[in-house]
Amino acid sequence: MSETTSETTSETLHDVTVTVNGLRRSAAVPARRLLSDFLRHDLELTGTHVGCEHGVCGACTVLVDGQPMRSCLMFAVTAQDHAITTVEGLCTAPDARVAPTGESMNPVQQAFAECHGLQCGFCTPGFLTTVTAYLEENPAPTSEQAREAISGNLCRCTGYQNIVKSVLRAAEIKAERAERAEGESGDSGESGDSGEEQA
Repeated sequence: MSETTSETTSETLHDVTVTVNGLRRSAAVPARRLLSDFLRHDLELTGTHVGCEHGVCGACTVLVDGQPMRSCLMFAVTAQDHAITTVEGLCTAPDARVAPTGESMNPVQQAFAECHGLQCGFCTPGFLTTVTAYLEENPAPTSEQAREAISGNLCRCTGYQNIVKSVLRAAEIKAERAERAEGESGDSGESGDSGEEQA
């Protein structure tokens, strides 16, 4: 991370390089630039929403090295050399598939669409990233565990019932995709063996 001084202000700028959604990205920012502002304004990834700016609502949640973090509470300079996943990156995650709508979605995105887990959508990016990380740790949650997992994110529209359903459905979709992938790898192994016999 190098330092430069902005011509328009006397503020020292720091070159920050992070991996965002699998791509190396850099920008020169002041030390006080929040990660949420860095993502939205410097990298133009506006899927991360800023709600309370106090770390309470969860709308700005992103994954930092796979762990959910409130991007409004983290300085961009502290993200140097870390891997960040925003809501935009979920559709290109290894477990993303083309959904019936024709769009690429990870299991959580697909479940939220199927179960109507959103209304206005402002809080949705934070829920999607939070739930994605949660299902990595607990792939088969109960309804009560799902409710606990989302308790740090606020939603003013839904009453949370469909969000809890979405968490449970996402776990099902994730398991279905893993089972399907396992079956396909078994099939390709068999066809590979038969190909070797013919050769």
